[in-house]
Amino acid sequence: MSVDEPEPLIHARGLVKRFGDFVAVDGIDLDVMPGEAFGFLGPNGAGKSSTMRMIGCVSPPSDGVLRILGLDPRTQGPRIRAKLGVVPQLDTLDLELTVRENLLIYGRYFGLPRAVARERGDQLLDFVQLLDRADDTVEPLSGGMKRRLTIARSLINEPQLLLLDEPTTGLDPQARHVVWDRLFRLKQQGVTLVLTTHYMDEAEQLCDRLVVMDKGRIAAEGSPRDLIERYSSRDVVELRFAIGENEVNAEKLTGLGDRMEVLPDRVLLYADDGDGCLELVHDRGVVPLSVLVRRSTLEDVFLRLTGRSLVE
Repeated sequence: MSVDEPEPLIHARGLVKRFGDFVAVDGIDLDVMPGEAFGFLGPNGAGKSSTMRMIGCVSPPSDGVLRILGLDPRTQGPRIRAKLGVVPQLDTLDLELTVRENLLIYGRYFGLPRAVARERGDQLLDFVQLLDRADDTVEPLSGGMKRRLTIARSLINEPQLLLLDEPTTGLDPQARHVVWDRLFRLKQQGVTLVLTTHYMDEAEQLCDRLVVMDKGRIAAEGSPRDLIERYSSRDVVELRFAIGENEVNAEKLTGLGDRMEVLPDRVLLYADDGDGCLELVHDRGVVPLSVLVRRSTLEDVFLRLTGRSLVE
């Protein structure tokens, strides 16, 4: 690493997490640089949460090298945790306390003087658009408000690194977009974000770079745009046919586009020119019930790398 290049805030080499004979994380390498938004994508059981728990210093690595903020989580966990902000998948707010009291008490955990915690808390409530609810109890707040309060609470210690586990799960579209806006603003302020998400559009919106995990390993790494260019085509043509006609029509479409997927409910053609590909479909006398030509997304990449089967 050159003298001018910053040190990664997270550095992992050959990182492993075992639970008895089960290997949850199987020798992954990654670096997260200051100021970037880094994402973990993967199906259930891929190893995302186990990796995040190691980064958050609540689960020790079984093997490999892990450095967080230049420190070793095996021996310096408390020092690392003091510099982290954590947004867990499930909100752990004190429902009987007021919005402001939740921040004040959390600030005291980090040894902040009461006056500092109050001033910083009100600044954060203003940032997440909850200052007008500061004296309300938490219990009746909407899910989106509780999520924003959890994010505000995670920032009370002015962390260098913010860990977010499924930050918008269960929120309606409007609330998700408000949370995205707040996280984007944090990134603009130089906060380093590390998140897990099941939402492909969330990853595309927020992440500079991400890894797709599957079966404890990293299947791919890059920016959302890089991954789409590497593992998919520019366009996708979605063709829907009557029940039972997918296979017959797919045979007539052999050779069109870069590749084809035959699903139970539709046939997908991947091509750099979706409209041109659709013209060729019509030239072969194939008449779908409905057609959609769209740009490839991160979801196309995700499903190609991890498969379409449910993982329980």
